[in-house]
Amino acid sequence: MENAWVTLIASLPTSQSGARMRLWRAVKAVGAVALRDGAYLLPDTPPCRKTFSVLAEDVRKCEGEAWLVKVEPLDAGGAPAWWASFDRSSEYSALIEEARSAKLDELTLAQAARKMQTLWRRHSQVVQTDHFPGEPQRVSAELLEKLQETLSRRQSPDGPPVGPRGEARIERLDAAAFRGRIWATRARPWVDGLAGAWLIRRCIDQDARFRWLARPGDCRPAWIGFDFDGARFNHAVGRVTFGALLASFGLDGDPGLRRVGELVLFLEGGGSPVREASGIEAALTGLRDHLADDDTLLDAACAVFDGLRKAFGASA
Repeated sequence: MENAWVTLIASLPTSQSGARMRLWRAVKAVGAVALRDGAYLLPDTPPCRKTFSVLAEDVRKCEGEAWLVKVEPLDAGGAPAWWASFDRSSEYSALIEEARSAKLDELTLAQAARKMQTLWRRHSQVVQTDHFPGEPQRVSAELLEKLQETLSRRQSPDGPPVGPRGEARIERLDAAAFRGRIWATRARPWVDGLAGAWLIRRCIDQDARFRWLARPGDCRPAWIGFDFDGARFNHAVGRVTFGALLASFGLDGDPGLRRVGELVLFLEGGGSPVREASGIEAALTGLRDHLADDDTLLDAACAVFDGLRKAFGASA
């Protein structure tokens, strides 16, 4: 058990509602305990210190104040109470109960595959907040592995290959087969959609044309959909659309693109905090508020991502 802990104490101006929401979302994602409003606790480990350091820097960039403090309970009952705050047994128990009652054999293959992806996604979210892993984590993982194995045996030979945790295995694709195509995503794209369109234009299909969909059902069969339910390229377990495109076209070896992917993942609500996130979020928000035409918005966003890729690549 940990005897030392690190606390982030943060204060933001009332005008910084976006930064406040970003901080709340980040501390929740990493499983930090709120001691009170603006004071968050994690075990004192190098990864936890790094997480809090990035968040503190983000708070300061948004005209707030932030302090990192190493703390240790002085009374005998303090440490067990803090350990109990990080107990994830109830979350694992709920996940195990849901998995045992899933009845995958009564679902179609597509329904069962989606259910397994949901279960693995929930498991990953709990694991990310579990700083003292033990038997509950092992039991839940073993149960999901068994369910996944059973589902895999049911899948037809022509179905998409599935990895051990239910994520679709990434099929490596040749960009040459995707040149001069029409790519479709949701209208008024946000971070993942904009970054995905930038990646397509810069690295996959330089002659790409884009269609902005009012509804996913408007996507025509000849178009290549991305970043919406049912699209060819979309979110997967632990991966946003940008990450799926990176892996599918073998672009994940580029350090600049990888770093952009980490930023996109964080801004879409997952992954570890990224120092540059607040500035990029503010820039993209301003562009989307100012530019009503989605083609014009993409052109402007491409300049932002071009700069990021160069800066990230230079610092790798």
